[in-house]
Amino acid sequence: MYTTLALGPEWLSPDYLISEYGLIGILVIVFAESGLFAFLPGDSLLFTAGLLVADGKYITQPLWLVCTLIVAAAIIGDQVGYMIGKFFGPKLFNRPNSRLFKRENLDKAHEFMDRHGPKAIVLARFVPIIRTFAPMVAGAGSMKYRTFLTYNVIGGVAWGAGVTVAGYWLGQIEFINKNVEPILVGIVLISVIPVIIEVLKARKENKAAAADPADGTAAPAAVTRGRHAKR
Repeated sequence: MYTTLALGPEWLSPDYLISEYGLIGILVIVFAESGLFAFLPGDSLLFTAGLLVADGKYITQPLWLVCTLIVAAAIIGDQVGYMIGKFFGPKLFNRPNSRLFKRENLDKAHEFMDRHGPKAIVLARFVPIIRTFAPMVAGAGSMKYRTFLTYNVIGGVAWGAGVTVAGYWLGQIEFINKNVEPILVGIVLISVIPVIIEVLKARKENKAAAADPADGTAAPAAVTRGRHAKR
């Protein structure tokens, strides 16, 4: 295999998942991270999958089939997340922190949706944690299903096929093939930059609102959470 990528437990590393479970493992992870769990290695896993399709050792299926199945898993995962938000929204938003559920992650997804509107469904695909909770927020905020589905498909294709194809083609470059581990670490670090930016912006706005609460910029939480649904 290419890399150990020790950024978390071994069982969450792309190498382990692909070597043990192959394409099925990739599809399960993509599905789960798209609407259920936010701690899975989506970007690095897809990039590694592309590398291994080119290598042909652990993934023997053709690139077009791998991409098609990954895109389908991503789209279906988001659909599940949307339905969870639609039918269990109030319980989700009132739920305290637990081992698998962090309320701050849901709040970040709210802020991201409020800032970018429906297109956030596409952008969130490339942002760890946010991509898991964005469809839940869309469902809970009563975003029109047709609007959500459109952006869901666009995002699923751009992320699922885009990152995999990038891994496939870039992996054939000798320099990249020999430096896969630092490249994957870089992908993970770059992918969290949007989260950091959103958090810093939110903190700045909150400080400004706290300094001058009479200016009306601090909207009630309920209003803020439902704003994206009107777009």
